Amino acid sequence: MMHKKLTLTFLLFSSVALAQKKPLDHSVYDTWESVGAKQLSNNGQWAMYGVNQQEGDANLYLNNLINNSKIKVHRATNAQFSADSKYAVFAIKAFQKDIRQAKIKKKKADDMPKDSLGLANLTNLGIVKVARVKSFKMPEKSGGFLAYQLEKPVDTTKKAGASTSPDKKDNQDFFADEESATASKQEGTDLILKNLTTGLERSFKYVSEYAFSKNGKQLIFACTGAKKDKSAPAGVFVLNTEKGTLKTLVKGKGTFKNFSFTEDGDYLAFVGEQSPEKTEIKTYNVYYNSLSLDTAQILVDNEIPGMPAKWAVSGDGKVNFSKDGTRLFFGIAPVKKAKDTTLVDFENAKLDVWGYKDDYLQPMQLKNAERESKRSYLSTIEIFNSDPRIIPLTDLKLPDATMINEGNAPYALAATDFGNRIQQQWTANSIRDYYLVDVKTGARKKIIEGLSGNAMASPNGKYVIYFDQTNSNWYTYAIATGKVTHLNNGMTVKLVDEENDVPDDPSAYGLAAWTEEDKTVLIYDRYDIWEFSPEGKNPAKNMTNGFGRQNSLTFRYQKLDPESRFLGKKETIIMDVLNNLNKENGFYKTNVGDTKNPELIVMGKFKYSNLVKAKDAEEYIYDKGNYSISPDVYVSKDLKTEIKLSNTNPQQQNYNWGTAELVKWETPKGYKSNGILYKPENFDPAKKYPMIVYFYEKLSDGLYAYQAPAPTPSRLNIPFFVSNGYLVFAPDISYEKGYPGKSAEEFINSGVESLKKNSWIDGSKIGIQGQSWGGYQVAHLITRTNMYAAAWSGAPVVNMTSAYGGMRWESGMNRQFQYEKTQSRIGATLWEKPELYIENSPLFSLPKVNTPVVIMANDADGAVPWYQGIEMFTGLRRLGKPVWMLNYNNEAHNLVQRQNRKDIQIREQQFFDYYLKGAKAPAWMTSGIPATEKGKTWGFELTDEKP
Repeated sequence: MMHKKLTLTFLLFSSVALAQKKPLDHSVYDTWESVGAKQLSNNGQWAMYGVNQQEGDANLYLNNLINNSKIKVHRATNAQFSADSKYAVFAIKAFQKDIRQAKIKKKKADDMPKDSLGLANLTNLGIVKVARVKSFKMPEKSGGFLAYQLEKPVDTTKKAGASTSPDKKDNQDFFADEESATASKQEGTDLILKNLTTGLERSFKYVSEYAFSKNGKQLIFACTGAKKDKSAPAGVFVLNTEKGTLKTLVKGKGTFKNFSFTEDGDYLAFVGEQSPEKTEIKTYNVYYNSLSLDTAQILVDNEIPGMPAKWAVSGDGKVNFSKDGTRLFFGIAPVKKAKDTTLVDFENAKLDVWGYKDDYLQPMQLKNAERESKRSYLSTIEIFNSDPRIIPLTDLKLPDATMINEGNAPYALAATDFGNRIQQQWTANSIRDYYLVDVKTGARKKIIEGLSGNAMASPNGKYVIYFDQTNSNWYTYAIATGKVTHLNNGMTVKLVDEENDVPDDPSAYGLAAWTEEDKTVLIYDRYDIWEFSPEGKNPAKNMTNGFGRQNSLTFRYQKLDPESRFLGKKETIIMDVLNNLNKENGFYKTNVGDTKNPELIVMGKFKYSNLVKAKDAEEYIYDKGNYSISPDVYVSKDLKTEIKLSNTNPQQQNYNWGTAELVKWETPKGYKSNGILYKPENFDPAKKYPMIVYFYEKLSDGLYAYQAPAPTPSRLNIPFFVSNGYLVFAPDISYEKGYPGKSAEEFINSGVESLKKNSWIDGSKIGIQGQSWGGYQVAHLITRTNMYAAAWSGAPVVNMTSAYGGMRWESGMNRQFQYEKTQSRIGATLWEKPELYIENSPLFSLPKVNTPVVIMANDADGAVPWYQGIEMFTGLRRLGKPVWMLNYNNEAHNLVQRQNRKDIQIREQQFFDYYLKGAKAPAWMTSGIPATEKGKTWGFELTDEKP
């Protein structure tokens, strides 16, 4: 009896505690936490991770995994360990409240609160802070030094309440100050080099650019000098950090950047110009220096043999040495035209000329104009050749190239879609030709023609591997012999998307890795990993032994060393794994070359992040969570036994949260589908609940994903609505070519009907919400059924006939490809199948709509033309249907401004609460917001009126 009494008491206490949990409200967003960047020191003894707030001050945590000592740094971010694992360095952001106040006061950029630098000594746990630091760097492969650059000094010469009377002296001072301000913008700032071992510092004035060699033995920097300070000359300098000796590489003012060192740091190169200050088009050169030379030499100028006529060294191109240091790669570009200063702006027309032969539509050209103006074309020079000449590897008709085998190979791999670009208008992609370009002669050899897919070189440069999307095959091209090998010849297992439901050729699952010496290549199918001989000498081996397909497990290789180029022949690899049946996630391991079943490490009802491994130790850091558990940071040596480091969002326990469960059903046509059903934590099967259906395409793989309550850009704020007593259903949808609308009906409606069989769902109080493609499906569904009590349609397309020829202004692309090849899934041109465009366009069926609907259509939407929302709104308005449209001014397809994200959460709750819960209607729904009241009232107040 006593045992039963205690049990009853516990249950009553639990029920009371659960009942006391409050629903989420709109005030919780800003301080809700998420895990930031995670990393381990090279020796694996320290873990470092960030915890961010949505709108607040972040924290950085450092944990000693040996003795459990800890360091917490408020507002720290962008952290990194020194290569010797003795220090951690990070930026310390200004207080969020101070930034907010500065914005309110509309302070200029120079007067805004600035970041500080933090340096943690991991031996004595001391932290040194330096104010007003704008950047810092440490050597990649060596400890002992830190360089950081300060912001401009605070101007203390400004006088409060100075006279503004326009006498001559004041005017002279004003222009002098203006000149000084202009000069200071061009001047660099102090660079500090700190010896982390001795604590000694050395400073350099007016630095604009700087870089360490990988081994930290050399520090190069450029100085602008200053008009009023002759003590710090302009030029480029290199400091030997071990000896402390400083060498002047270039004297005089100029712009110098893109510093690059050889692996051992003995040689360096960069681009620079010393043109007159007012010259619009600067003349860049490539500079080169070795430890044996006192000054930098101009290795490449515009007169060098091999430079094409009317071309020049590009100041925007990267500079890279080959791995062996014998060759330099850099960019060249056509000489730019200077502006004609004789033209008067107001006397000349401003227009865009659209020509049918243009490679790219004018909007795309305009969108990419700045990038294209900085485009450089890869070229190379053999450094130690007694007869120096450059070899252009690319040009206007062959614009793209990559180095092979880190630049040590005799060829570069170049590609072009020249002559095939116009078709992007209706295919989204263009076919490409690939060439091998001899780095010594520039001779070109076409190796692949008209490829719809992609190609890349193997790590050691023996092969070019490519996937042809038109026939779903993988091939290799042997560079030495020219032999082409069809890798998956005769295979019955597909290496392409088995669930492809767009009217285009299926895409590949992808390439995992190469093994050493280019011996084999690993390629994915839907579930498993296959190992192929690049020349087809041996049959393909299923490295995961078909275990993935047999058990519906998807194996994907986790690359743990970012610098690794290939896998060892028998190397043990860890694979991220998704169970496609129950959506559990975890890790397995196997050995390269094996054909055994992979070995389970861990699987669970969680979503794991990617693993990060210590460089020199068997230690891993990651985060994991699920819908009910906020993701936290863990460390582990074997991924089985783990140590939890963080504790994010402890306040969640005070709120009525929720659960996520996988639901399955069969559609009227017999298709099997999945979905996620979210329930409140205090779910009571004896009650009836309203339900909101949220959808896009397929969402069930996210069953165990955590969803923070946040003002979302567009999607449904699922945890908020669940906490406030709604069920939320997220069904998966598969599509039939030509009938995207009917496909949405098939899967969404049948999933809802399946759930309505449960007594705890109020079938008369079901709403639907979707954004973009989801918004289209919402618009379509309410023209086909009255089963939904309320609908929210964000950025919908409602008229495919007008949208077909429209623009995606964000990219400058025409929308035709979307209907013929991708998401909209018509699979034909407007002229071939006009009846399908009309059938799938909700606009033509608006008289059938009886569901109240809110449309979001923003006037700066770069993906869906906002006139689509206008067509829907004006049509429904004319028909007398209850409809509202929200146009967030100057906003994108998905809301960017946080204040707008917060605004839409309130309106969405008020809308669904009115139609699904019987709450009062807000003023914006009953009487609108007149333009005369814009910015003065928001209409959130609840009224007794009906919309």
